[in-house]
Amino acid sequence: MKIKKILVANRGEIAVRVLRTCRELGIRTVAVYSDPDRNSLHVSLADEAYSLGGSKPAESYLNQEKLLNIVKQSGAQAVHPGYGFLSENPSFAQMLEDSGIVFIGPTSAAIRALGDKTAARKVAQSLGVPTVAGTTEALRSDEESFRIARQIGYPILLKAAAGGGGKGMRMVEDEQHLQSSLEAARSEALSAFGDSRVYIEKYIKAPRHIEVQILADRFGNVVYLGERECSIQRRHQKIIEETPSPVVDEDLRKRLGESAIRIALAAHYVNAGTLEFLVDAERNFYFLEMNTRLQVEHPVTEMVTGLDLVREQIAIAEGEPLHFRQTDISPRGHAIECRICAEDPAHDFFPSTGTLLRYKPPQGRIRVDNGYNEGDTISVFYDSLMSKVISYGTTRCEAISAMKRALSEFEVEGVETTIPFCQFVLDHPAFQSGAIDTTFIQRYFTPSSLQLHTEEENVVAAIFGAFLATSSRLSSPSSNGVRASGTKSNWKLQRREGMQGW
Repeated sequence: MKIKKILVANRGEIAVRVLRTCRELGIRTVAVYSDPDRNSLHVSLADEAYSLGGSKPAESYLNQEKLLNIVKQSGAQAVHPGYGFLSENPSFAQMLEDSGIVFIGPTSAAIRALGDKTAARKVAQSLGVPTVAGTTEALRSDEESFRIARQIGYPILLKAAAGGGGKGMRMVEDEQHLQSSLEAARSEALSAFGDSRVYIEKYIKAPRHIEVQILADRFGNVVYLGERECSIQRRHQKIIEETPSPVVDEDLRKRLGESAIRIALAAHYVNAGTLEFLVDAERNFYFLEMNTRLQVEHPVTEMVTGLDLVREQIAIAEGEPLHFRQTDISPRGHAIECRICAEDPAHDFFPSTGTLLRYKPPQGRIRVDNGYNEGDTISVFYDSLMSKVISYGTTRCEAISAMKRALSEFEVEGVETTIPFCQFVLDHPAFQSGAIDTTFIQRYFTPSSLQLHTEEENVVAAIFGAFLATSSRLSSPSSNGVRASGTKSNWKLQRREGMQGW
């Protein structure tokens, strides 16, 4: 069946990204929006747009009945869920299936088997794939939580059973913090996924976070598209990702990929999915969970494989077989993604809200997946991700250099962003050497790291400023070093260019 109209049940950069592939395929699109998102970029790009009303996710993007009614009203044949919200909700997928609507993702049965994190652990264990110690059922009571935590031993992780992305996750170091952490994890999981269930997993110190992207069709064909290194994280959420991983060689890549395929086949999985692993210092790997959806960081895989994963998702949903085999997959070069979030890295990455008074993403030989326009407002209701910058190079060194250049050109005023933190990471010797793990921030980053960087920039800016001021007076006394537009001085332009090599 050829799909002619798709409703995108999401917002922000992922909605924009899906809408653009649909347009390239000649597929009509339907956007949905909450009250704060009425004038958002994704709304303007769709052929049709319908209001969900409300502000909070439970009132809008998590409201299954509202979404189903709009699907029927618009005549959409299929729904693409993006990531987050209802993307891994089996009841939503089941509701669409029962209504004859195509869910561009796995079946509701596969989501129950793998999208639920505890169920996925059972599947992996049944296949002999190593897993991190923990529960294979959601916690049923506080008393059970305390008992299991004592058995496993602290520190532990509390994790949402129904979703990922670091939502509903809490690291607990000792028993006295368990009760408050349980309450916080359940509340966040309910808000993000409409499901408050959590489970316990042993916290492994200083591992690498490696994930494997797969595609699976309805005919039993499953391929893996290489791995992604996702170890640079804050609050258990990724912020910089890359492929290939600096630590993964061909043997480990094959073992990870084959384990991912075995798990997918066991659950009769169809469509795109990502299997996440921890890799320790001895390069032993442990299955964590499967994300039964498109990942935020999927663009780096697209950059090195040449595939459009949304295009592949739609083809699979239409019943098409994969048009390539495992032997056809030969990633080339290196890609890095930096998530640009409205957060203040100098204050524990606290979310930053406000109006984007200036918002100019970089251009050139890079990719920017963006969800906002200048003048838009970053609200308190949704995830802080504004855009993603993706660089590519024939080598990792080239990809790093391209990313540093791109971030130096990204102009944002009105909110704090993670750009300075990403620049700090890219400049750090540990990152440049590839010697990273999930404790990077704890080991190397403090607010003073950014302050020192700013002081160094100011020195350079002052030097360039003095030079240009003198030069300007000699050549054009009336210009005062300001461009005709009056929006930016040459001092600032030179400061940014002067910092590119840092």
